[in-house]
This record gives sequence, C-alpha cells and structure tokens, in this order.
Amino acid sequence: MQQEHLLDIYTDYLISQNHHATATGLSAVLDHQISHDQITRFLNKSEFSSKDLWLRMKKHVHQHENKDEGVLIIDDTIEEKPYTDENKIVCWHYAHSKNCQVKGINILSCLVRYGDLALPISFEIIQKDEEYIDRLGKKRRRSSISKNKLFREMLGQAAKNQVKFGYVLADSWFASKENMVYIERVLGRKFIFGLKTNRLVALIDQEGKAGKYQDLESLHLKDNEKKVVFLKDVPFAVAIVKKEFTNEDQSKGTLYLVSNEVEQEGDMLFSIYQRRWRVEEYHKSIKENASLAKSPTKVVQSQSNHIFAAIISYTKLELLKVTTCLNHFALKYKLILKANQVAFLELQAIKSKLELCVT
Repeated sequence: MQQEHLLDIYTDYLISQNHHATATGLSAVLDHQISHDQITRFLNKSEFSSKDLWLRMKKHVHQHENKDEGVLIIDDTIEEKPYTDENKIVCWHYAHSKNCQVKGINILSCLVRYGDLALPISFEIIQKDEEYIDRLGKKRRRSSISKNKLFREMLGQAAKNQVKFGYVLADSWFASKENMVYIERVLGRKFIFGLKTNRLVALIDQEGKAGKYQDLESLHLKDNEKKVVFLKDVPFAVAIVKKEFTNEDQSKGTLYLVSNEVEQEGDMLFSIYQRRWRVEEYHKSIKENASLAKSPTKVVQSQSNHIFAAIISYTKLELLKVTTCLNHFALKYKLILKANQVAFLELQAIKSKLELCVT
C-alpha cells in the first residue's frame, strides 16, 4: 500500500481515537482491511523529516501568507516517556514548567502564523547522541548540536523557503546574542524575545555608545515602559519593555521583552509578542487531540514517525478549524460524541437481540 495513503489513514486515526494509538487498534477500526503488520512496517521503515513536513505545508502556507502580519514562532516541548526505555531521543531533559529533569522526547517546532492560522513548517527531535561520563562517574547523554543552533537553522530554512514573516517570536531560552545577531545581520528581520532579569544592559550615552553595564532589573522600568539600551555583547541597540501581569492564581508576574524594533511603541511590541502563545496551544493540541503521547512505540524510527504523524494530524485540525469555525478541542469532542452515540446504539441492539432486561 502506498506510503501517502497509510500516512493519511494513520493521521486520521490519531485524531479520531481517544485511547492508545496502536497498529492493532487501527487495524480493528478498519475491520482488518489493513493488517497491523502493514501499519507496524509503515511506522518502522518510513523516514519522515522536517523537509517532508514543509513539502506538505508549502501549499497551505503560501495560500494564507501575508508578509505584514506573518510571524515565525519557535519553541520546544517535552513528550514525557517515564516508562519507555532510554535511547538517543528518549532521555532526560530539563522541563522549565516543572523546574526539574523529566524523561521523554524533546521536540523543537517552528510555526508560521497568519491571522488566526498557525502552521508548523519545520521540526526537530532533539537527539542526545553523545555519551560521556560526568565528574561523579555516571554515564550521561548530551546533544552534538545545540537547540540554539537548530533555532538558527530553522530560521535560515524558512527564509530559503521564501516564507513571508516580519517578526521572530520566542521565549527567553532563545534570546542568545548569536540568535539576535543572526536575525538582525543575516536575515534582516525583526525579533521579540522574552528576556531573563539577569541580563546586563547599558544605557546609551550622549555619543550613542554603551555606558556602564548593569542588571536589567536595576533600570526600574514601570509597567509598559520601553527603553532603548545596549545588551551586553550584542553589537546594536535594542528596545527593552517591561510588562506586569496577574496570573490565574492572582499572583503577580513580570515579563521583560527585548526587540531590535527600537522605533515601535512598547504596547505594540507586547501585542505582537502575545501572538507567540499560539505555540502553547499547538503543544497542547498535538498532545491531547493528535495522540502525540498515546503511542506505545519503542524504537527510535517508529517514535520519530509517530511524532511526524501527530504534527500532520494537528495541521489537519488547524485547516479544518478554518472551514468549520470549530477549534481543535470542539472538533475532537464532536468526533468522540459521535463515537459514543454509535456505541450506545450498538449496545441497545445487542441488548435487544438477547432480550436482556435488568430492573
């Protein structure tokens, strides 16, 4: 059976099922018209990559592109795999949301957003492909290529693919001097990053040069205030914006933003940066609506292909959202509700045949 046909069937299955995504389960759903061995071979022998994702997204991206409102969003997430054997992609990663190390698969994704449409155009599964012995004599794993380097490669590929975007949006993890210089000097684009409070900044003196460096917090910016400064080791002026907010638990928080768009007002920079939060919806949707975390695959190749399929499933939901005006969770609920209705009617038919009556 053709690979594309199996991919289409498998990605539809990831959307429509609500338990564990298995080859046996899909075969049963199809009334065994496709054997579970065929599905297993598809997952084990296919080699889907970021390039394959772009080839499938290119048409949709160019159909919706708008240079003025397009933004590129890059972020990573961890698919936790606490009970899966460790390998070069299932390993220990630091989870910022939990402030600890977790065992799982770390996925870096690049999305382009036009209006309310957000499509993934590239992805990388972080591989800790080098083993070493730490100072305590324990065997550890590390990546031969950093996430920040992958970040720049994703941006370069997006530019090469002629994806139209005005801003690059990312959190403070990617706010390195190398990334800023690459976006400003090589790509000639604008960026807005989150910024950690331990970064050093210098006010601009009368000659337009950096003066004495100081901690970011020592600027004592007010809420929504913007100041043009020099960031240590960054060879051009940047705008710093402070934003105070209230969390759901009523606790207070502070966000600092940095951008090479020094002419823009602080409120506008924050408004543009807010578009980054769609990547959080993407992470939640591929996990809960596209069965990312529901596959019992055990080997690197099948695990990687399942991740690719989950990302394709997300794009199907995102494109369906445009035509149905239903968000991913509403679409998923509609499918699950229909399945439950069919199951209920089937139970009534079985009971009727057995003339079962329980009072």
